[in-house]
Amino acid sequence: MTNLKRNITILILLITGIMSCVAQQRTDSGLNPERFDSIIDGKRTSLYIIRNKIGMEACITNYGARLVSLMFEGKDCVTGFDNVGDYRRFKQNYGATVGRYVGRIKGARFTLDGVEYRLQENGKGVTSHGGYPGFADKVWNLIAKTDSTLTLQYVSADGENGFPGELTVNLTYTVSSRNGLELVYEATTTKPTVLNLTNHSFFNIGGRLDEKITNELLWVNSNRIATFDEDKNPNGHMMKVKGTPFDFRKARRIGERIDDDNEQLNVTKGYDHSFLLKTKGNDRKAAAIVTDEERKVRMTIYTTEPVLHIYTGNGLKGNTKGKQGIYYPRRSAVCFEAMHLADSPNQPSFPSTVLRPGETFRSHTAYVFSIIE
Repeated sequence: MTNLKRNITILILLITGIMSCVAQQRTDSGLNPERFDSIIDGKRTSLYIIRNKIGMEACITNYGARLVSLMFEGKDCVTGFDNVGDYRRFKQNYGATVGRYVGRIKGARFTLDGVEYRLQENGKGVTSHGGYPGFADKVWNLIAKTDSTLTLQYVSADGENGFPGELTVNLTYTVSSRNGLELVYEATTTKPTVLNLTNHSFFNIGGRLDEKITNELLWVNSNRIATFDEDKNPNGHMMKVKGTPFDFRKARRIGERIDDDNEQLNVTKGYDHSFLLKTKGNDRKAAAIVTDEERKVRMTIYTTEPVLHIYTGNGLKGNTKGKQGIYYPRRSAVCFEAMHLADSPNQPSFPSTVLRPGETFRSHTAYVFSIIE
């Protein structure tokens, strides 16, 4: 072997060793990025780490464009798994981007511009979360990354699960200087279509992923919710929250009335409802605030979307092992899904979810953390 070949070989070995060491480095939340290296549907999955300059860290995988961990003040504030395989096995949408249409579409069909589109249905006569596989089950492409931002893209084929139009979605995650996890969605289509995107992270802002969130204080900038029929399908009606267990216009504990004998709570076994926001798309006004008084942590949600769907983890059963070996108990986390209303394509009175060629859908949602003095 010549000296040149020997030197090249040594250099390759050194680079490989360095890359291996880097890959094995754990994140602030203790995740090993190597456990997210896989091939799914012929595409590679990875774990990406973004941070701000004051210590907040977010870890995201391109499998489902999912938020895997979110570190604030040394605590991981979202549930999830420490490997990509468990995200495939368990279907609770932990941290996922849900689409093409989050929520249910009754009858698994809608009519747009005089054309009826029949969608994939779930065996119960509805389309749920855009059908399966949905955006949460897809491997997204990496478009750009900096220290504090990550942009992922998914192109949904014309006719995927019955939805018209080739839809191109870009999602940019940012860990901002205000200790906010900021999400910006942008989407374009080749045909008139409907679109309803959200992030489905389960938050426990105190970082106690094995404890219930029912003692946390919640304030919501809303005086109406969308209601369900007895089968948990949208019935097209809105209900005023005044005097009901859904009245969070003044901050009170999540668990204070969560088990009341109430028609809507009986359907969902806890909070799992869309709150129509009074913010009218202004993402400078708070949509909701959740506070952990014991840990002195607060999270404020801002969004351009008209609705915040609040889900209190009623379906968690304590039999799913997640990060840190924790089995997530019932109501150990709460979702704040910024979105439009379910079944909007069949409800003319609801805010429109129609997107047309030449238009760009854009939404911004921020989950901003702070310490209570």
